[in-house]
Amino acid sequence: MSDVLLTLNAGSSNLKYSLWHLPDLISIEQGKIEFKPDKDLNLDAALVQLMDHIYESHGNKSVRIIGHRLVHGGTQFYEPTLLNESIEEQIKQLIPLAPLHLPSELAAIGFIARRYPEIKQVACFDTAFHKTQNSLYQQFALPKEYAKNGILRYGFHGLSYEYIASVAHECIDVQHRSRLIVAHLGNGASMCAMSDLKSVTTTMGFTALDGLMMGTRCGELDAGVVLYLMQYLGLNDQQIESILYKQSGLLGVSGISSDVRELEASNDKNASIALELFAFRAAQKLAGLIPALGGLDGIVFTGGIGENSAFIREKILFHLAWLGIQLDVNANQNHSSAIHAANSLVGIYRIPTNEEKMLATHTYTFLSQQIMRLS
Repeated sequence: MSDVLLTLNAGSSNLKYSLWHLPDLISIEQGKIEFKPDKDLNLDAALVQLMDHIYESHGNKSVRIIGHRLVHGGTQFYEPTLLNESIEEQIKQLIPLAPLHLPSELAAIGFIARRYPEIKQVACFDTAFHKTQNSLYQQFALPKEYAKNGILRYGFHGLSYEYIASVAHECIDVQHRSRLIVAHLGNGASMCAMSDLKSVTTTMGFTALDGLMMGTRCGELDAGVVLYLMQYLGLNDQQIESILYKQSGLLGVSGISSDVRELEASNDKNASIALELFAFRAAQKLAGLIPALGGLDGIVFTGGIGENSAFIREKILFHLAWLGIQLDVNANQNHSSAIHAANSLVGIYRIPTNEEKMLATHTYTFLSQQIMRLS
C-alpha cells in the first residue's frame, strides 16, 4: 500500500480537492464536488463521498496527510501549521475576518478529525505570502489602537502568488522580474506588487472583500455607503453582508451572471457595462500599486479570468497603454505565455496558477521537517 496526500479547499457550496502521490508529489487526480449546505449532500456527505471515491478508485493507496487551504491566518499564522483542537479554536476567532470562507474550511477540518482521526491535517494560510509586505502599506488611516487589535491590510491569494513566484525564473524574462505585478483574476480577484518576487503590497486588505471588483463581491467601496445602507435604508448587518459578498460585482452590475464567459457571450448592454467596469477598476488598482515598486517591469495575468479571457486582458491593458505597454494581439488571442509585443516597455505574461501544487508542497515539506526533528 502506498501513501497519498490529499489537499482540500472547502467552500460554502463546493469542495475542491487534489490527490498527490508520495513522496514525489506527482498529481494523481483533481476535482470538485458540488453540494448544498442544507440538503442530503452537504459538506460532511461530500467529504465521505470523496474518501469513498479515493478508496474505490485508488484502492491500493491510503490518505495519510491532508493539507487545507485556509484563507485567513490573521497575525498569528504565517507558516504551515499542524492542526489540533487548540489551533482550531484560535482559527475560529478569525471567522469575522473571512466569514465567507473560514466556516466551511473549519467545518471540513473538524469533520475529518472526528471521522478519520488517524489522518494528519495541516493548514496553509493564503495570507502567509504577504508577511513580507512593507509595514507602512499594511496600515489603515485609523486610530492606532485599531491596528494593535489586528485591523490591518493582510492580502490574500497568497498560494497563487507564491506559485507564480516559484516558476518566474522559468516563465518570465529576467528583465521583467524585478518589479512585477501579478493579477489573480477569478471569481475572487486581487493583485500583488512584488519586488524581487516578494510581496510588497496588495489590493486586498483586512478581508477578501477589498480592492478589485469581483464575481459577486463589490471590491473597494466608500465606507459611507455601508453607513447609508444601515442608517437610511434600514438594512441589518446580515443583509449588508449578503449585498457586499454575494450580490455585487459582475453579477450585481450586469444583473445576469458572475461568469465572464456568459457576459462576453451576451448581447445585453448591462453585460458589456459590467465587463468594462471590471477592466477599468482592475487597471485603476494596478496603476495604484506602481508607486510601491518605484516603477514596473512586468505584469502577470493568472486565475480563471486572467488565464482564459483574452478580452479582459486586452481591455485592462488598453487603460494602461500610457505605461508604454504594447500588446501582441495574436499572442493574447492564442493565450500564449508571453503576450507583449517586441517594443513593449513592460513585459506581459499569462501564467496558469497552481495553488494545489503549492499547498501540497508546503504540507509535505512541513511534515517531513517535523519527522526529521523528532528522529
